[in-house]
Amino acid sequence: MKIIMVVDDNEDLRKIIKRILDKEGYETIIASNGNDCLNKIKVVKPDLILLDIMMPGMPVADLIKQIQDIKIAYLSAVGISQSDKETMMQQKNIIDFIQKPFETQDLIAKIKVMVGD
Repeated sequence: MKIIMVVDDNEDLRKIIKRILDKEGYETIIASNGNDCLNKIKVVKPDLILLDIMMPGMPVADLIKQIQDIKIAYLSAVGISQSDKETMMQQKNIIDFIQKPFETQDLIAKIKVMVGD
């Protein structure tokens, strides 16, 4: 079973994504911020992290530097230019960019590709 961690400061969104992923047969771990994420990956290493770009607390760039050998896909509600998106995708471990709001089927399809299902 593939493990996916959802890191987002929006509790409702975490719950929605967890419900979607659980229904698809993934084990889903939720984290509310960068520190929570780092603490949880010490215990369990997910196959993929869905990471909100803008959260209070630890800057996402600092968080990414501390995550080793785990694929990361950004989640963003903020409109980002194609050139900014391409720059962000060049960072270590970043494999995709998912714009919020998203269609459930699109999210599932992207995740299946990212984790190799």
